[in-house]
Amino acid sequence: MAGHGPSADWGVDKASDYKAKLGIYMFFVIIYAGFIVINVASPKLMGLILFSGLNMAVVYGFGLILLAIVMGIVYNHLCTKKEDELNIQGDGK
Repeated sequence: MAGHGPSADWGVDKASDYKAKLGIYMFFVIIYAGFIVINVASPKLMGLILFSGLNMAVVYGFGLILLAIVMGIVYNHLCTKKEDELNIQGDGK
C-alpha cells in the first residue's frame, strides 16, 4: 500500500491580515453594495428591460459573476505581490 509523504511546511502567512482586509473590501465595497441598494431602495428597477429582452436583474447577476472572476484574478495578483514583498523583508535581503 503506497502512501504519500508528509505535507509541505507552509510556514507563517505574513500577509494574512492584508488578504483578509482586501477580500472584505473587494466583496462589500465594489459593485455588490450597489446591487443591495437597488434591491432595497427600488426593487421594481430590477425588472427594467435593458437589452435583448433581459431585465436588469439578469444582466446585473451575470455582471456580478464576471466581476467575481476578474476580482479573483486581481486579488490573487495583489496578494502574491504582498506575500513576495513581506517574505523578502522578512529574509533580510
